[in-house]
Amino acid sequence: MHPLSTEAPGSGDLLWIMTHEEHHAAKTLGIGKAIAVLTSGGDAQGMNAAVRAVVRVGIFTGARVFFVHEGYQGLVDGGDHIREATWESVSMMLQLGGTVIGSARCKDFREREGRLRAAHNLVKRGITNLCVIGGDGSLTGADTFRSEWSDLLSDLQKAGKITAEEATKSSYLNIVGLVGSIDNDFCGTDMTIGTDSALHRIIEIVDAITTTAQSHQRTFVLEVMGRHCGYLALVTSLSCGADWVFIPECPPDDDWEEHLCRRLSETRTRGSRLNIIIVAEGAIDKNGKPITSEEIKELVVKRLGYDTRVTVLGHVQRGGTPSAFDRILGSRMGVEAVMALLEGTPDTPACVVSLSGNQAVRLPLMECVQVTKDVTKAMNDRKFDEAMKLRGRSFMNNWEVYKLLAHIRPPVSKTSATMHTVAVMNVGAPAAGMNAAVRSTVRIGLIQGNRVLVVHDGFEGLAKGQIEEAGWSYVGGWTGQGGSKLGTKRTLPKKSFEQISANITKFNIQGLIIIGGFEAYTGGLELMEGRKQFDELCIPFVVIPATVSNNVPGSDFSVGADTALNTICTTCDRIKQSAAGTKRRVFIIETMGGYCGYLATMAGLAAGADAAYIFEEPFTIRDLQANVEHLVQKMKTTVKRGLVLRNEKCNENYTTDFIFNLYSEEGKGIFDSRKNVLGHMQQGGSPTPFDRNFATKMGAKAMNWMSGKIKESYRNGRIFANTPDSGCVLGMRKRALVFQPVTELKDQTDFDHRIPKEQWWLKLRPILKILAKYEIDLDTTEHAHLEHISRKRSGETSI
Repeated sequence: MHPLSTEAPGSGDLLWIMTHEEHHAAKTLGIGKAIAVLTSGGDAQGMNAAVRAVVRVGIFTGARVFFVHEGYQGLVDGGDHIREATWESVSMMLQLGGTVIGSARCKDFREREGRLRAAHNLVKRGITNLCVIGGDGSLTGADTFRSEWSDLLSDLQKAGKITAEEATKSSYLNIVGLVGSIDNDFCGTDMTIGTDSALHRIIEIVDAITTTAQSHQRTFVLEVMGRHCGYLALVTSLSCGADWVFIPECPPDDDWEEHLCRRLSETRTRGSRLNIIIVAEGAIDKNGKPITSEEIKELVVKRLGYDTRVTVLGHVQRGGTPSAFDRILGSRMGVEAVMALLEGTPDTPACVVSLSGNQAVRLPLMECVQVTKDVTKAMNDRKFDEAMKLRGRSFMNNWEVYKLLAHIRPPVSKTSATMHTVAVMNVGAPAAGMNAAVRSTVRIGLIQGNRVLVVHDGFEGLAKGQIEEAGWSYVGGWTGQGGSKLGTKRTLPKKSFEQISANITKFNIQGLIIIGGFEAYTGGLELMEGRKQFDELCIPFVVIPATVSNNVPGSDFSVGADTALNTICTTCDRIKQSAAGTKRRVFIIETMGGYCGYLATMAGLAAGADAAYIFEEPFTIRDLQANVEHLVQKMKTTVKRGLVLRNEKCNENYTTDFIFNLYSEEGKGIFDSRKNVLGHMQQGGSPTPFDRNFATKMGAKAMNWMSGKIKESYRNGRIFANTPDSGCVLGMRKRALVFQPVTELKDQTDFDHRIPKEQWWLKLRPILKILAKYEIDLDTTEHAHLEHISRKRSGETSI
């Protein structure tokens, strides 16, 4: 997520480009240096992944790494609170919620005397690099500490507590911040560590509540965390199709009570048996007066007489296992933090590692803190429009889509002059989130005054005329449903062009939105070819990538991949637990993905695998042997278990059975092996918040594009679209959602193996190997340079 945006898991800018001579130097970059890592403020799921990455990458570079237990309090108290970390001491913490090294609010560190004691504790251990994982208060404290550092050393030296030599050795302090906060309230990053996991907890509860609400025809008011930031409430409302959301950044109009009651009764009139209202705990009206859950409940009961219940989610949102997105985000940010620290000079400003769209960036810490404070000030001054803008483009995109779907009434009557007919279909294999994309596409189409048709069973259904008109209620409740309610087939259109053309004419289809995987993309290419023979195919179409394999050219992410990744992750957690209990056991897990190694690689990162075999990175029997040797050595440590992932088509001959047999034979007397083929469970299940949100926004953007394209293509009373840009893939590329002609993507595609020729996530594979303790050279990828927040905010992001 979504994304991981969301909103989403990463890009290849975490390790930096090096010459051949510099490769080996990475392993010596940290020699003679020491890094301390601490977690501060409220805990957030994924903090442990970040701590683990800081420790292991720090050790990999030759640095000494120290845990600081209990946050800044541990820094002030010193003693056993500051302990050297080892490789094994961060084992089995990746999947744990909260923070294993503890967090605490610390009054002492706010006073200069406390910071003096903290400086003394660091100097005595030779620590000059500090990684702080926390919210804006924790990061502001870190910056204050750094700005005072030379004065603190001077005072310590005068008091005889440190020597002149110690002061010289510790002459400057490098600080890098990672934002850990479930509220996603820090400006400068699209996602903070813990936000995606908190959304997982909320959505699990919303889904459970929805079933009971439908049974009893109830209205539920759900209060989620977010005293100053409405992100959780906003994304939850998008992810569950809520009737209304209250957030602090955008108080409702003065007559909101009337509007809310009208909205609820309209929803019931259209046949819905429930209403969901989401409230951020910091919700206020335009005068700054709090809007409480109980107040909303009383209003609904009094005005409408609906059976209404309030659920306050509270600290359950902080708890539980981190999502795959947060584990990958924490790991990536931890790696980047170590690099930023070790490259730091006395002139480098304290920076924060952030996620922008699909890229990691470094931003000056105090610029981000200042903008975050500016949001609070704008809200206190009742300048709510300014507060929304300061939250960034991603937040505003979410708000605009929510307003469209929840607050604009669908037109009652349609006038033929403005009405267009758009058909929506699913193509390929089922993927969680497809239904959310269909829902958003249908409803945005209706809001725009279009006639929206749904096609059952993909291109096959289009050829057979399995087409019906969809109204507003047709897609009610679809957001949280897995699979494909329209039905989806892998059939391509070419052999049925005549029938498809006839049905395009019969149903007056003027635009086509295709939601699906690689077949949706290749089907789009066939439609472009078919235009030469069939004029009826000269209508605009757009492909929304939706497949667990994440192998559609033109997009870094596909709808459904995040859900599959979390399914694999959950299974791997249970398998690791089993292996840890049995001791000396190695599990070989086969994942889906066709020839695309995305799921195996990202699940390997998120689950802490020892190896992930993929087609894109060819391997030999010698590599397999090296992996076995690695596991033999591992069994001599306290971590007596192994996890190996294998993408289903990574090698024709080195099958899952072959690898299992090899490991079993070579591991005799040292470890035993087990194998697991996860199969189609990876395509099932309820979509994750990331996939629901991503799909909803993709659907909305696709329909907006479609309406514009149809108008553009109107010629002499009919639609005629024959330009390359009238058949596109809508994809997320680094920081933006972009429309790319399918014909332009042909050169970027390996059709034999159904994958893009270049895939960003391959640059994350060195991290997987480093974190699994392989003696490798740090591979080449782009380096995340220091940017400025104003530049960052101007780029459109999607999640």
